[in-house]
Amino acid sequence: MDEKTIKENIDVLRDVLISHVPFAKAINMQILDAKEREAWMSVPYDEKLIGNPDTGVIHGGVITSALDNVSGVAVQLALPERMAIATLDLRIDYMKPATPKLDLTTHAHCYKVTRNIAFVRGTAYHDDVDDPIATSVGAFMLAANRSMPPADAAEQGLIKKVEG
Repeated sequence: MDEKTIKENIDVLRDVLISHVPFAKAINMQILDAKEREAWMSVPYDEKLIGNPDTGVIHGGVITSALDNVSGVAVQLALPERMAIATLDLRIDYMKPATPKLDLTTHAHCYKVTRNIAFVRGTAYHDDVDDPIATSVGAFMLAANRSMPPADAAEQGLIKKVEG
């Protein structure tokens, strides 16, 4: 997908790439910008996202989810067509706590796509990408739903047979 198409269809991308993720909707995650292989997203500060009531700092799980989602969007924007993907690995380095009452911004860049795996780097920050709250490195499986177990997989002991 070229950058012009991405810019023209950013509202459609919001619906397609975020709306189907219930947690993304619950924390009001939004696409700020996108281009080929890259995405910027935000999570508005909300008291319901606080991890520590004494400090007002948002929960680390919100940051993890935001980095995972923005990375997935960057992967989708690196592919020639939309397909199912799944997070294989996501390493996050937390560098400092988020600042209370400030929105969270995330950016991800899908820097390599192979036949089966896409590789992404991400950053979570407030106003300055060079002053990160956290950074991430991830790997995503492509076409995550393309193979089905063989018809006789239960008989072969490859999957558990469900008794009904």
